[in-house]
Amino acid sequence: MTLAADTAARIEATLGRKPLSARPLPGGCIAEVLRVELSDGGTVVAKLAPKGGLAIEAYMLDYLARHSSLPVPAVLRDDDDLLLLEFLDGGDRIDAAAQEDAAHHVAALHAVTGENFGLERDTLIGPLHQPNPPTARWVDFLREQRLLYMGRTALDSGHLPRKVFAQLEAFCGKLERYVEEPAAPALIHGDMWGGNVLARNGRIAGFIDPAIYYADPEIELAFTTLFATFGEPFFKRYAELIGLRDGFFEVRRDIYNLYPLLVHTALFGGGYAGSVARILERLA
Repeated sequence: MTLAADTAARIEATLGRKPLSARPLPGGCIAEVLRVELSDGGTVVAKLAPKGGLAIEAYMLDYLARHSSLPVPAVLRDDDDLLLLEFLDGGDRIDAAAQEDAAHHVAALHAVTGENFGLERDTLIGPLHQPNPPTARWVDFLREQRLLYMGRTALDSGHLPRKVFAQLEAFCGKLERYVEEPAAPALIHGDMWGGNVLARNGRIAGFIDPAIYYADPEIELAFTTLFATFGEPFFKRYAELIGLRDGFFEVRRDIYNLYPLLVHTALFGGGYAGSVARILERLA
């Protein structure tokens, strides 16, 4: 495909190389994502969002690069409507070897700790607002800024039945029975499904499209099981490196997966609201 003249000019002005061609890449909740071939044989990723919103993604990638060793694409230009990123060569299946490699990266990320849960600014989860007010207690942050906030978003979207939202409110009233305070707020990627994990030749090439904040790292681990991003090879190595607390798989995994399920309910509806309802009914 041919880039718009203005976009091509901005890319050339930034990189000093002409863009020759572009083709779509998967993804893009808020932006068109393109693989751009350059005149010197190089490749970059361009994200185009005429309505803006890309500065937040640039901030999150830069934050991960500055505060962790997680492999993420370098930000080459960060206009709100045009984001240029380093191209990371991934696309392989996340096999057992890649899962073990991922465990090392994720354990190192989760070893980065902060003073509070949340972040210094709000971010996005896909196209949705993600509030991050610094909060001293994890259970308070999880209740107010994740479960109830996204529950209201899903309710307002028309995809979450009011009855299920009432069940969510009731469950949040007794959240302390199920959720314990972690040792410290840990930095998480925040959106670690398979499409955001790039693998090549049994290694992790990089992680893309973050939704960062400081959390109980178990909420990240739970999400990696929701769509089968990682399995036993990952969890075995992760546990060896940093440990897993008792009760995660038995109880807390489903509780933490309420958040991404509410996100998907707000965005897509369908069967996700039913998954939320089934978890809440089991915990009633």
